[in-house]
Amino acid sequence: MFAGLAQRGRTSLQGAPTSPAAASTCLASSSGVTRGDMGTIEKQRLAEIKERGAEWQRWGPYLSERSWGTVREDYSADGSAWGHLTHDMARSKAFRWGDDGLAGICDRYQILCSSLALWNGRDPILKERPFGLIPSEGNHGEDLKEYYFYVDSTPTHSYMKYLYKYPQAEYPYQHLIDENRNRGGTGPEYELLDTGIFDEDRYFDVFVEYAKAGPEDICIRIEAFNRGPQEAELHLLPQLWFRNIWAWTETRRREPAITRGASGKGFVSLVADDSAADGLDNLPFAYQVGRRVLYGEADGKALFTDNETNLAKLHGPQADDGRRYVKDAFHRHVVGGEPAVNPEEKGTKACLHYVRKVAAGGSTVVRLRLCAADLADPLGEVDRIVASRLREADEFYAGVHPAGASEDERRVQRQAFAGLMWSKQNYLFDVGRWLAGDNPGLPPPASRQHLRNKHWRHLNSMRVLSMPDKWEYPWFAAWDLAFHTIAIALIDAEFAKEQLWFMLF
Repeated sequence: MFAGLAQRGRTSLQGAPTSPAAASTCLASSSGVTRGDMGTIEKQRLAEIKERGAEWQRWGPYLSERSWGTVREDYSADGSAWGHLTHDMARSKAFRWGDDGLAGICDRYQILCSSLALWNGRDPILKERPFGLIPSEGNHGEDLKEYYFYVDSTPTHSYMKYLYKYPQAEYPYQHLIDENRNRGGTGPEYELLDTGIFDEDRYFDVFVEYAKAGPEDICIRIEAFNRGPQEAELHLLPQLWFRNIWAWTETRRREPAITRGASGKGFVSLVADDSAADGLDNLPFAYQVGRRVLYGEADGKALFTDNETNLAKLHGPQADDGRRYVKDAFHRHVVGGEPAVNPEEKGTKACLHYVRKVAAGGSTVVRLRLCAADLADPLGEVDRIVASRLREADEFYAGVHPAGASEDERRVQRQAFAGLMWSKQNYLFDVGRWLAGDNPGLPPPASRQHLRNKHWRHLNSMRVLSMPDKWEYPWFAAWDLAFHTIAIALIDAEFAKEQLWFMLF
C-alpha cells in the first residue's frame, strides 16, 4: 500500500515559518518582486500581471496529461477519436492540436514544451504520458490507470509541485485491459492497485517541483524516493521539445532547433532556439520563445531527435518518408537499445538521460534550470530558490484559508486549488482549419463535414483555460469551465474573469 502522500521526504506543504520582512529580503535579488502595501509577494506578482502586464504567467503547467484519443486529434472518417489515435500510437505521432506529458510545462502559446519521462528497466515502453482504458476496454467507460497528484501551486506558478507514483515492476498494460473487459460492465473497476504491483511498497514516489527565479527563469527539482525494501534503478529523462507547427501544410515551414549547449563544473545544457523558424500564423502579432537554455546535472547524457511522426511504424513501410530521427526515438533507444537518436546532436526534441541507483528508503535528486541566460553556476541556487518560493506559497495561502480552519481543512483546500491551477492547459483548436484540413493535397474525409463540431467554425482558441481535467475531460465544456471561476476567484480573480469573458465571447 502507498506510503503517506505528504508526510515522507520533502513532501510537507507547509515550509518553515518566515517573517514578511525576511521573505522580502531573501527574494529581492532573484524574484524581481519586493514586499510593499500589496500584501504577500505572490499577491504583488498578481498585481503586476493586472496593472503592468508582467509575464509571471507566461510559463505554466499548460501541457495536457493526454492528447491521444481526443476529439481535436481525431481525423477519422467516422468520428471514432479513441481508435484513430491510441495510447500506443501517441509516442510515435506528432500531435496537431497540443502536446502532452507527465508534470509538463510550456509557454503561453505552447511553442516550447518540457516534461518528464521515466523508465524502471522493466516496462515495455518509456513512461512519457499517463495510460488509461478507452470506453470499449473499461469496465465503466474511459478510465485512467495511473496515480499522480497535483500537490501544490500558486496562481502565478511561481511554485508548483507534482507527484507521480511509478511501480518498480513491469506495468500491467494488457492485464488491465483484459480484466476490465472480462467484467463486462458489471462489478467494480479493476484498478492498478488491485494488480498487486505496489505490494511491499515497491515503487518510486517521483516529486517534481518548479520554482521561478523570475518570470522567464524556471528552476526544476526532481526527487525520486524508493519506497521499496531493495535498491532499485530508475531512468529519469527530462525532455525539451518544440511543438510541431511546421509539418502540416503543403509546404513545410522553417523549423526551430535544439542543440548541445555549454557544459561546466557540475552541469551540461541544451539550447533551444526558434529565432530562425516560422512562428504561429494565427495570431495578430509576432510571437517567438527565442533562445532558451535547459541546464541539468553533469551526469545527464544529451539525446536528440525530431518531433516528427514515425510514419513507417504507424502506416507501414510504404508510408516511410525517409526521416531517421522521429518522435519515439528515446523510447526505442533507451528501452529497445536501437541507434534511434541523432549522433549529430541536433533536432527539435531532446532530453537529458539520467540513470540512478536508489537505495531502499533513499532518494535521488536531479536539478535543472530553464532560462534565457548563459550562467556560470546555473544549479547552485536551485534548492534555495525552491525553498524560498515554497515559503512564499505558504504565506500566500495562509491569507486565503478561512479563519479557524483546521490543519486538515487547510491542506484539503490548498491541494484543491493546486488541482485547479495544474489543470490549466493551452486549449488550441481552430475548428475551421480542423474541418477543412491543413493541406489541400491531403483533405480530410468528406464525412468530417457532417460529424461533430460542424456548427463551431467560429471557434479558434489559443487560450489558457482551467479545464475540468487534463486527462479524462480534455475538451471545451463551457458549463464546467464557467463553474471553475467561482473557486478560482478566491486566489486569482483576474484569471477567473478572463475565463468567463472567453466563455461569453
